Amino acid sequence: MARLTSEFWVSAYIRQASHDGLVAMLRRRGAREAGAIFVKLDRLDGTAALYGPAPQALAADDGERRFQLLLDSDPLAVEDRVARELRFDADLWLVEIENRAGDPRIVLAKDEP
Repeated sequence: MARLTSEFWVSAYIRQASHDGLVAMLRRRGAREAGAIFVKLDRLDGTAALYGPAPQALAADDGERRFQLLLDSDPLAVEDRVARELRFDADLWLVEIENRAGDPRIVLAKDEP
């Protein structure tokens, strides 16, 4: 199954969040076709989390993008991790979503099949 471009996925993600009454914003535009997508979750309570692409070994064959939790900490620590990821991959996308419920609204990879 063909995978959506990063640009299309990010646009749809932000639009869906807005439709659901949540604030989501594009913090960094990456490579249009296949840039890695990272999602920062701000719980608005002094905590944040960063999600990144799941390893291919945990990906399913349905074409759905899957993510894994990279860091669950305070917002400054998450921003430090984002800066490190950017030094490694300047073509990444960064989307930030605010959700007091703590739901990043993404599909998480399962550790086992």
